[in-house]
This record gives sequence, C-alpha cells and structure tokens, in this order.
Amino acid sequence: MSAESTPAAGNRLLILAGAVLVQLAIGAVYAWSTFSRAILAEPSAFSLSTVQATLPFTVAIGMIFVGTFLGGRLQDQRGPRPVALIGVTIYSLGIILASLARGDSDLWLLILGYGVLGGFGLGLAYIVPIAMLQKWFPDKRGLITGIAVGGFGFGAVITSPLAQTMIEGNEAYQLHPTKVFLWLGIAYLIAGLLGASVFRNPPAGYVVPGQSADTAPAQKDTSGEEAEQEAAPVQVAPYDFTQQEALRTPQWYLLVLILTISVTAGISFVSLAAATATDVAGFTAAGAATLVGIMGLFNGAGRIIWAALSDRIGRRIAFVGILGLQGLALLAIPHASNVVLFYVLAALIYLCYGGAFGTLPSTASDFFGVRHSGAIYGLMLIGWSIGGVIGPLLISWLVGDDRAYTLGFTVVGLVAVAGAVVPFLARPPKPPAGSDHAHAVEAT
Repeated sequence: MSAESTPAAGNRLLILAGAVLVQLAIGAVYAWSTFSRAILAEPSAFSLSTVQATLPFTVAIGMIFVGTFLGGRLQDQRGPRPVALIGVTIYSLGIILASLARGDSDLWLLILGYGVLGGFGLGLAYIVPIAMLQKWFPDKRGLITGIAVGGFGFGAVITSPLAQTMIEGNEAYQLHPTKVFLWLGIAYLIAGLLGASVFRNPPAGYVVPGQSADTAPAQKDTSGEEAEQEAAPVQVAPYDFTQQEALRTPQWYLLVLILTISVTAGISFVSLAAATATDVAGFTAAGAATLVGIMGLFNGAGRIIWAALSDRIGRRIAFVGILGLQGLALLAIPHASNVVLFYVLAALIYLCYGGAFGTLPSTASDFFGVRHSGAIYGLMLIGWSIGGVIGPLLISWLVGDDRAYTLGFTVVGLVAVAGAVVPFLARPPKPPAGSDHAHAVEAT
C-alpha cells in the first residue's frame, strides 16, 4: 500500500467537515415554518392564505429532484467540487432574490427565489457529499452518510431562532419578514463555498486508512471488471448497477416509494410545525420558533441514529420503525395540548423524518453498489420532491383556515402506518441477466 494510494485519515475527515458545512447551509430550508408564520402574522404586509404561504417551500422541495438528478450525473462526470460550488451559489442567490419580496404581489419572487432557484441549487449541492463520502468511508457507509445529511437537519437549528430574533427585534422586519433572507443568503453563500472548496473524490486505488489492500473491500477498475473479493470486512454490493440497470428493477421503485411515504408524512408536520405548536399546545411565537430550531437537532440526530442503527438491525427493520413510529406520533400530535407531550411527539416525528434520509443512501448502495451511486441515488430523490409537494399541499388543504389539525394529521399518520409494510417487500436485487457477475453466479 503506497502513500500515493492511501491519503491520511485527516484528509477524509476534512472533507467530511466540509460536507457538514455545506449541508448546514442548505438545510436551513427547513426553517420555512418560522418565516411563513411571520408572513401570516400581524403586522406583516403580506395577506396570504395558508396554502399560498406554503407554496415557496413546496416548490423548493419539488425542485430538489431536478437538482439531485443533474447533480448526481454531473458529479460522476466532473467530480464533486464544481457541482457543489455551483449548487450552493445558485441556492444562496435564490434566497437573496427572495429578500426583495415586499407584499402579496411579490409572491412570485418568493416562489422563484426561495422555491425554484433555492430548491434547484439545494438539490445540486445535496447529492454531492452523499455519493462522495461513501467512496471515502466504505467501511462506515451508514454512519458517515448519516452524519453528512445530519448537517442538513441541523441547518434549521441555527436559522430558525436566529431569524425569529432578527424579526422580533426590528419593526421593518416585522412588516417585511422577507428582508431577513438577504443576510441569511450571504451567510449561506460564504459557508457553502468554504465547505465545497475541499471536496474531491478519493484517488484510484484508495484504501481505507488502517486497512491493508488485502482486506479492503473489493473495488472495480475503470473498465468495469470486478476485482477478486476475499474476506471483505464491510458489506459490499456484489454488482455495481448502472442507472439504467437500477431503473429496470422493482427494488429501485420500492425504495423511492418508502422515501415518498416518509417525506409526505413528516414534511406535513414540518411545514406547519410552528402554527401547530401555537394552535394545539398554546406556544408563543417565540416558543414556536424555538421549537422549530430544537426540532432541527432531532432531524439531524435522526439521520445519524437511524443510519447507525440500520447497520446493526438491518435496513428493512429500520424503515419499518421509521414509518410506523412517525405515523403513530402524527396520529397523536393534534391531541397534545401539553407542551411537554407536544415536544416529545414532535421530536419523534423529526427523528423518523430525518432517519429516512440517513438510512436510504446506504440502503441504495447495498442494493446497487457505489460506483454509480451519485446518479442512482440522485434520481431516487424524486421521492423527496413528490412527498415534498404532496405533503404540505395535502395538510394545508385538510387543516384549512379553520385549523382542523385532527383531520389533517390523522390522514397523514394513517398513510405512514400503512406504508410500514413496504420495506418487507424490498430485498437486494440480483445482478442483471447477461452481466459477468450473473454468469459467475450461474457457474457456481
């Protein structure tokens, strides 16, 4: 094992730190409920309906798939750094553009800036560290992707209370809460560019520090020929599917369905978290903003905890727990008039919502391999966009202006509970017929 083929462990830790910084910046998108509440409250110059106030966030989540689809393919071709740099730049500029909105007639600016540009740039930047880090940490795929996307969940922890403090402390911001986006967008741009600047893929022949080449996970060379596998210390998919091959398997669609159900259920609460806390449990505006910020901790922690737990109990069992527990908490939360109980149930929803994002990348790699993981998982995130559009629109329609929280969260809770059966149907696919690996299996 040469020094050239095995970078020091510190290098990959620096790249991990950069990935978390990027995810913190783009993960601030989940603080939207703090902004929507300020936009709907007095003395805001906006007079939007509940549905209208969810549109920028809904469009942002819907656009994420476009970004992850292109970002996954581009990073496989161009490398992670340029894609991430472009992504955080577009995302930040979109947030800055949203700061120009001043009233109902400028709703289109919020949708274009926060929604279209913000969501697209977010998707470009989001997919890069997930695929990149699985190549740097093949020995800890579940845990390390959980940490990376955990940063995304933690983004709202910083943004939500900060934004609420800025709005409450300035009468001009109370009238036009969107002015806060200018300073936030600049901060996101600086943090995102710093983090993305250290991104790179491991060199050819990379071996995990502390492992010998003889015991390292089998890798494929650039010609696609499979190397010998002897005593691999970590789970490695037996075959690296291309994106086209993965799309021809039912397993790819089952994983997308799992993500779609989890996002639909979880983001329904995320999009109305501040308003629900106020109307159901009697939180003040400041208390609701604090809740949203603290819940970001659980969103981030859930990505790490469930990802690490899935390494021990199995991916399918983890997803059953994620969907089932999330659904039960959603059924209970419209009845949680006690502040402590509301916090507990909200934390459980956020833990499970984040857990799906932490567990799915390693599940996709278990099923389809890591060589084309950027393109495969990037396309898989269409489930995020589908659920991100359906969830907020469904819950805002069900809850309505008369605040029918019991009806709304009962419906989405039942969807999540019913969806807990889907993971039992998902098993790793066999290599496609005609592949070299399939012939080798047949020969044995």
